[in-house]
Amino acid sequence: MSVYTTIPTITYATAAEAVRHTLDIGAEQGLKLCATVVDPALGLVAYGRADGMTPHSVETSRRKAQTAASTRKSSAAVPAELATAMENGTGGLLTRIPGGVPLVFDGVLVGGLGVAGGPPAEDAKVAAAVLEALGAAPVGDAG
Repeated sequence: MSVYTTIPTITYATAAEAVRHTLDIGAEQGLKLCATVVDPALGLVAYGRADGMTPHSVETSRRKAQTAASTRKSSAAVPAELATAMENGTGGLLTRIPGGVPLVFDGVLVGGLGVAGGPPAEDAKVAAAVLEALGAAPVGDAG
């Protein structure tokens, strides 16, 4: 019987690249965004923000990233009927606002990315573009 487990975790270099892609793609679209990357245990790995982005988006991006890492699905995939109970039951740790995506490489979950600062639908589009730029699994293939 093993006395420990091994949990694959995104590297700082890849997490920082995800943040850079988020800010660059957002700027190309005229959006002032922020990005949070967490590991599978929901620990912060990287964070970045565009100058002038909305202050509350810091927390929103963190919750989106944590939701994606925890559920292994996009934050938008949380069923509406669970949204309030989930947010209350986790002390606000998780959210169903679009813009959070799991970071999966070669079928292995290594973290979550949360994009915030724009309209939620745009945040989700940027997050999907970041997955593509990183060579990560698209959201539908992340499970």
